[in-house]
Order: sequence, then structure tokens, then C-alpha cells
Amino acid sequence: MVTGSSPSEEGMRVVMADDHAPIRGQIREALEADGCVVCGEGATADEAVELAMEHRPDVVLLDIHMPGNGVQAAVRISRRLPDMPIVMLTQSQDDDDLFDSLRAGASGYLLKDRDPAELPGALRGVLAGEAAMDPGLVTRILQEFRAPARRRFVLKPAVASKLTAREYEIMELLGGGLTTAEVAQRLYLSPTTVRVHVSTVLRKLRVRDRHSAFTLLRGEEQ
Repeated sequence: MVTGSSPSEEGMRVVMADDHAPIRGQIREALEADGCVVCGEGATADEAVELAMEHRPDVVLLDIHMPGNGVQAAVRISRRLPDMPIVMLTQSQDDDDLFDSLRAGASGYLLKDRDPAELPGALRGVLAGEAAMDPGLVTRILQEFRAPARRRFVLKPAVASKLTAREYEIMELLGGGLTTAEVAQRLYLSPTTVRVHVSTVLRKLRVRDRHSAFTLLRGEEQ
């Protein structure tokens, strides 16, 4: 784990984590050439969390497939620092990695094959409220949400007020075709916890089974 010098007032402060030192060097060079300040760099998920907590940077840049898993690091950072922008920088174009990263709280998902010189601009865009995303991945996200089997629920106000955000998220994933075990894995919960949430939802909505709950949450005729 490397801790940088004190950042300048103007420079965007970045913490990054990647287990490949040469890649970290390329990223640091590109960021510093654009006036950014790398205030810490690590090689594991634990180090990424520690550095984010220590430095409270403007943005955290994470690889996915490093020791401890970058998605897990994003989850931990998001829980402790919910307003901290997180961007994944990875070689993975796997759908599970992409959607798990977004669910974990990432504000962007960039591929390592892009020109490193474009990275500072992408990170500044995130700080301005934009999503940092390669164009091809945006298409994948749109396809995911447009797919009939995975369409989002259309919640009526009266129904929405009965569920917590976590309960809604679980029901939406189950309604999209995931199994209880898959939902548990994606949300970092135990299968038992998922089932307890589902039972609570059924009771709140006064329905007997999941299918009836999905129908109600989609605003369809029963």
C-alpha cells in the first residue's frame, strides 16, 4: 500500500487499487499528467477500503479482479462513505461484474483498453454527476432493463410506501428471474435473509405467493 503526498488545492484527489503494479503506474502517470493527485494506491480490497477511509478522496478507482474482490471493496466503501464516487477500471466485460458493480454503488465502469489519457476527464465527469461508462456497456444496460422478463416494477405510491428499499430490490431481482441463492449472492446476504424479506413483503402486500406480489408490483391485472 502506497500513500501519496498531501494533495494540492486544485487537483482531483484519487485513491486507486489494482494488484498489477505496472497498470497502477500507467494510471498514476495519466492522472498526474492531468493535474490529479493520487493520494493513495493499493493492491487489495482491504487496502482500497483503508485508503478510502484514511484519505476521503474525491473519487475511488477500483479494479475488480484483485485480492479480496473490487466489488466487495465498493460495497464496503459505499456503506461507510455513501457519498463517495466509485469507478471500476477493469478488463472484464462480464455482465455479472458490470451489474454487481453498479448494485455495489459504483458510479462508473470503464475498460482498461481505453486510452489512459481519457481517464481524468471521465473521473471529472463522475464528480459532475455524470456516469462514466463505455458506450458498448451502456447498450448492455439498456438491453437488460428493456428485456420483458427483467422489466422493472411500476410501483403505485400506496404500494411503494409499504416496502423498504431493500425489500423492493429483492423482489425486483426475483421478479427478473434470479433464484433466491443468486439474489443472496448479488446483494451479499444469506439466502435465509432473502427469504425473510420475501415473507415480510408478502405479509405487507397481503398476498399468498411471490407471483401475486410480482403482479401487484408491476401494476398488472390480477
